[in-house]
Amino acid sequence: MGKIEAIRHNVREFAGNGTTGKPWVGWREGNRAVGSRLGGALLRAVMIVVLVVAPSMLVPGMGTDAQQTVALVALFAGLLTFVEYNAEAPGLIEFRDAPPFNRSRFLLLAITLLALCLIERGRTDPSTLTQLVEAVGALIGQAMDFPYSPVRLATQTLNDAATEADRVILRTAAGTAYLTSLLGMVFFSFQLRAGTWPRQGRVFNVWINLPTFDPTSGPDIVARLERDARINISLGFLLPFLAPVVVRLVMGGIDPASLTSSHSLIWTMTAWAFLPASLFMRGIAMHRVAQMIRDKRRENAETPSSAVYAA
Repeated sequence: MGKIEAIRHNVREFAGNGTTGKPWVGWREGNRAVGSRLGGALLRAVMIVVLVVAPSMLVPGMGTDAQQTVALVALFAGLLTFVEYNAEAPGLIEFRDAPPFNRSRFLLLAITLLALCLIERGRTDPSTLTQLVEAVGALIGQAMDFPYSPVRLATQTLNDAATEADRVILRTAAGTAYLTSLLGMVFFSFQLRAGTWPRQGRVFNVWINLPTFDPTSGPDIVARLERDARINISLGFLLPFLAPVVVRLVMGGIDPASLTSSHSLIWTMTAWAFLPASLFMRGIAMHRVAQMIRDKRRENAETPSSAVYAA
């Protein structure tokens, strides 16, 4: 118990005193907080639903059964988002009250899906916009197709029956998705460098923003945060390289016939690029949280009179 209380004390100053779940908050203030949380949760749920069904709306050729499956997945994702953001304390979604972390990830996912949808739509219903996006994607794919690059490894996942046209299609999609993920990570890193995350003047609540992280299960929260940060960054860096190799070894390559389904290509390439980028951003964010806790400890050590030890 003594070790648990010590760990809790080390974070209590940094965690803040949010109004969520506090019984002494005023009645009107509490109602405003609940109403704002409800409206924000509903808006986020609608945005998630639109994001999931967007490829089926933008790219034709999806069958009835597939449309029903997409609708069910969209409803489940929207319901999960609504429950998580409407709850006083989330159970799965991290950094809920630390904008714009999740907004940056959502924007990254939306841009990746939109770019790939426009490329695939241009193959059946070409327009000026789709041709422009496809031309840019082709140039990006060619530029990033060098030995041992993630794009080259992605194209090598196709089996021996694949034609050069199949490889070009996959290379264009992989290059577009991977470059978008890189730009998303650079944008978030710039936000950290500029000091806009976490936002100045906002209290960062560790318990709310890291619901899956148990600070009492180890000896030091800072060391565990830095360890998890290194693991996430390493996985985010290695996954784009390892995933194609694993697919090639386990499955013997991807059947090029699967490329005829534009939606399968869109979601596969989006997941291949977005998941590593998301892990990379999570690792950077956790390292930043560890740094802020360490700075808070240093401030308390320099001014011992201001540190209040709660029983």
